[in-house]
Amino acid sequence: MAVLTIEDLAAQLAPGQAIAGLDLGTKTIGISVSDLGRRFATPREMIKRVKFGIDAQALLAVVEKEKIAALVIGLPINMDGSEGPRAQATRAFVRNMAPKTDVPFAYWDERLSTVAAERVLIEMDVSRRKRAQRIDSAAASFILQGALDRLASLARTASGADD
Repeated sequence: MAVLTIEDLAAQLAPGQAIAGLDLGTKTIGISVSDLGRRFATPREMIKRVKFGIDAQALLAVVEKEKIAALVIGLPINMDGSEGPRAQATRAFVRNMAPKTDVPFAYWDERLSTVAAERVLIEMDVSRRKRAQRIDSAAASFILQGALDRLASLARTASGADD
């Protein structure tokens, strides 16, 4: 398994391959999956974290079921650009996944993704209890949609179209 930049990922992906977005929380892993055209991010059922081995098996089952070609994982960078304990935990999770899969990972700056996801859920009048159940997968969708938009921009630039 490799860790790629979003630019390297764009060069490696074949047309018609889905990618997944991950929001790694302390209690859950939010998951979102792209369509085969990589235009839209759709939330999936989150994984309740137990311990790494079980979490990894559950994630790999989703990767296999959804035929995921790459994983974009939110990197929780502080507002000042520094990396704190949560970012270090995310990097450790990816390092620990390395021997378990050949599917590449790409980090995506997830600053404010949870805040944005919560605002959307509030605007949709989702109850506080249901928001708690959906927030990580909604945040994963924001992470993935940002990456999908960047991949589309890179594809337009590569084809010579204006950005």
